[in-house]
Amino acid sequence: KKEPTRDYPGRPKQWYQRRVRGIVMSHKPSVEVVQYLEDKANEIRVLSIECTNASKSGHPTSCMSAAEVLSVLFFNEMRYTNDYPRHPSSDRFILSKGHAAPGLYSAWCAAGLFDREKLLTLRKIDSDLEGHPTPRLNFIDAATGSLGQGLSVSAGMAYIGKYIEHASYRTYCLIGDGESAEGSIWEALSFASHYKLDNLVAIFDINRLGQSEAAPLQHDMDTYRKRVEAFGFHTMVVDGHSVEELLKAFEQAKSVKNKPSALICKTYKGHGGTDVADKLDFHGKALNALSEKILAEIKGRMHGVAPQPRPAIQDDAPALVEKPVSFKSPLTYEKGAQIATRVAYGDALVKLGHACDRVVVLDADTKNSTFALKFKKEFPKRFIECFIAEQNMVGVSLGCAARHRTIPFCSTFATFFTRAMDQIRMAAVSQSSLNMAGSHCGVSIGEDGPSQMALEDIAAFRAVPNLVYFYPSDAVSACRAVELAANYKHLTFIRTSRPATSVIYENDEVFEIGKAKIVKQTDNDKVLVIGAGITLDSALKAHASLQGKGKNVRVMDPFTIKPLDKEAVLRHAMECGGNVVTVEDHYPEGGIGEAVAGVLSNAKFTTNHKLLAVREIPR
Repeated sequence: KKEPTRDYPGRPKQWYQRRVRGIVMSHKPSVEVVQYLEDKANEIRVLSIECTNASKSGHPTSCMSAAEVLSVLFFNEMRYTNDYPRHPSSDRFILSKGHAAPGLYSAWCAAGLFDREKLLTLRKIDSDLEGHPTPRLNFIDAATGSLGQGLSVSAGMAYIGKYIEHASYRTYCLIGDGESAEGSIWEALSFASHYKLDNLVAIFDINRLGQSEAAPLQHDMDTYRKRVEAFGFHTMVVDGHSVEELLKAFEQAKSVKNKPSALICKTYKGHGGTDVADKLDFHGKALNALSEKILAEIKGRMHGVAPQPRPAIQDDAPALVEKPVSFKSPLTYEKGAQIATRVAYGDALVKLGHACDRVVVLDADTKNSTFALKFKKEFPKRFIECFIAEQNMVGVSLGCAARHRTIPFCSTFATFFTRAMDQIRMAAVSQSSLNMAGSHCGVSIGEDGPSQMALEDIAAFRAVPNLVYFYPSDAVSACRAVELAANYKHLTFIRTSRPATSVIYENDEVFEIGKAKIVKQTDNDKVLVIGAGITLDSALKAHASLQGKGKNVRVMDPFTIKPLDKEAVLRHAMECGGNVVTVEDHYPEGGIGEAVAGVLSNAKFTTNHKLLAVREIPR
C-alpha cells in the first residue's frame, strides 16, 4: 500500500501553494541543511520506535507524525545548550501533546544530551524518562500529558520573556489536533493574542487520528486555519512533513510583530512506516513485530549528511538571584480593627512587590474583590489580567513560575479555582512554586448564594502533593501567609474571607508553616475549639460568652490546614480532656474537621470530637 499523499482532497495544487506562498526567507536553505534535517527527523522516528519497543508501550505513531517539526526545531530553529538545558536565555519548548514524549526524548538523545542506552530505559520503574514528561528531567519546564494545558504554560513563559525580562528567547508549543478540542487551548489562544505575544509559536500537529477514532475535523485544514486566525494569530498552513516548508514558516514567524504565530501542520500519524501510517488502532502501542520492516524503510531514506550548525543562544535574559523575600516595612494594623483578610492580601502583595521585583500578580477579572487591584495600581507592569478564564490563568501562572524566573500569585474567588483543579494537579506534578489566593470562601459571603461559595476547596487542595494551605484569620496572619508563600518552593493556596474580622495578633507576631496558634487558654479548659477565618472569629465570641458563664474553652487557630500542626492538636486536646470541637465554613467532607479527626485517630487517649460544618447546600 502506498503511503498517503500530502494533497488536500478537493483542492487544486495552487490552493495549497498559496498557504505557504508569501513566506519570505532571507535565503533558501541548502540541500545539505534540508537533507540533514530529514535525516534527523528519521533518526527521531527510529529512536522513538526503538525505545517504545524496549518498554513494550508508548506512542510511537504520535511521535512519527511530529518528527519533522521536532527535527527543524531542535536542529535548526531553537537556541539552547546541552550543558544547561534550562539556561535563562534559551528558547523554550513545551510538548503539550505529552504522550509524544518518546519523540521529545529522542530529539534530545539525537542532540547529544544523553545516550541511546539511557533512552532505552523509557518507562522503566527507576527511569526519569516517564511515559509523559515531567521536570524530573533537566530539559522539561512543565509536566504535560493531561491534554490541552501546554499552550497556557507557553503563553506564561512568553509573557515573562516579552514584558518582564525583555529578553529575546522564543517559546514554541507543540499541540495535538485531538487536544485542540479542549477549551483551555482556546483560552490560551485568546490570552496570547490579546497580549500580542509575537515571541510565541503554536504548532498544531494535525495528524487526523485520535486515540479511538478520527479527530473531528480530520484534515480540514482551512477550518483549522480560520479558527486560529479568528483568535488573532498569524496562521500558516504547511506540510508538516516538509522540512523546507517548516523552515520557511518558522522564519516567517520570527518576522511577525505584535501577534503570535501558529503553524497548522498537515501530518500523518505513523508517517514513515507504510504499514501504520494514517491507520487507526496503533495509538499508544509499541510497533513490536512490525518494527523490523518499518525501521528498514525509514533507515533506507537516510542521506548520511554531515551535521549542520545550529543558532547560538543570545544571552540577554537578566541574571537571577534567588534569595529570601521579606517585607521591607513593618505592618501597621491596629489590634481590634475590623479588616477582611482579602483586603490584607492586597496590602501584602504591595509590600511584597516593593521587596522583590520578581513578584508578579495575576487575576481573573475579580481584582476589585480579591484586592489584587492594590498591586495593579502600584505595579501595573507586573500585573497580568487573565480575564474570566481560570484554567488558563493557572496555566499561565505555571509558565510565569517556570525556571524560577518570577514569583507569581494568582487570585479569584476560591470556588472558581475548582474548575482549574486539573491544571493545579499538573502544576504539582510540574514541581511548580506558583501561589494561589481564593477569596469569598464559605457561606459567610451571604447573599451572593451557593454558586459563589467555596465549600469544597479545602478538600480539593488538601489532596494536592506538597501544597501548603494557608487559612489566615486576621489581617496580620494573612500578610504573613503571603510572605511565607513567596518563599515556599512548591504550591500554596491562601483562603481569604469576604467579611471583616478583628485583628487579633500583634504586627510583629511570628508565623510558621505547620505551626498553630493558641489564641485563648487557661489551666482549666474543658474543650479545645479549632476554627479558622470567620469561624475563629465566631469561636472567640463564643469563648467570651462561655467565659462569662464560668465555662472555659481553649481556642486554636491552625493557620495552615495543610500541613496541620499535629503535635499541637494532640497536646492541647489531651490537656482539654480529649474534648475537641472543630468549626468550619466548608462542607464536612475533607475539611478541617476531617483533617483533625485523622490526627485524633492516632491519639493515645480517649477523644470526643464534634464536627460543626455546612451540611447542606446553602440557600
